[in-house]
Amino acid sequence: MNPAAIAGAVAIGLSLGLTGAGGSILTLPVLVYLAGVPPAEAVGLSLFIVGLAAAAGAIQRFRAGDFHVHAALMFGAAGALGAALGARFTAMVPEAVLMAAFAALMIIVALRMLRSTSGEAEPAPDCQPRRCLLAGAGTGLLTGFIGVGGGFLLMPALMRFARLPIRVATGTSLAVIAVNALAGWLSHLPGSAARPSLMALFAGLAVLGTLVGKALANRLPAQRLRQGFGAMVLVTGGLVLWRSLAG
Repeated sequence: MNPAAIAGAVAIGLSLGLTGAGGSILTLPVLVYLAGVPPAEAVGLSLFIVGLAAAAGAIQRFRAGDFHVHAALMFGAAGALGAALGARFTAMVPEAVLMAAFAALMIIVALRMLRSTSGEAEPAPDCQPRRCLLAGAGTGLLTGFIGVGGGFLLMPALMRFARLPIRVATGTSLAVIAVNALAGWLSHLPGSAARPSLMALFAGLAVLGTLVGKALANRLPAQRLRQGFGAMVLVTGGLVLWRSLAG
């Protein structure tokens, strides 16, 4: 595997560890453009890599106390069902359309991250079953369809619908990402296991990046991290959109 792909695998984990989101939205373009994996096959691989890295990060956050069990169960259960359903629609969409839609989503999310503000008071956690189950199912559906862990949606959803403080939302998001992604990966079998060595190498590097990212997150301002990552996602989304339209 080329050095750029290796660096991309580590970046996937770093972004998950730093923000509780974002690694998933980088995995598909890294696999397609840096590792040379066809988009339809990359969706399943992406889900496995992100799921394993997020699980490692969730365990680390749980030990640190940055975790809300009730919200994780609500979002995880509904998200797993949504991911299994979303995976059934992936093969129905042409690859160029899939990548273009993915890029457009990246750009929208990046703009929202860049516009986010700090200084707001953090509310007390309050995960009402109806709103948390519906929000979890929606993010899971997207996870299975496009092959993203959904953290870039889970983080704001957990803060808005479960009223979680940002640090608790980060740890909870990683747990839900792991459940959603691995459920979606199982739905893509056996095609998603066609490259076991590549899958194992990417997953190992992403797990390493996640653990390092958590350590760095304790020393860096969360708001600047989100805005810096938003800028990176915006540039990546623009490149993916350009390549999908040009190809």
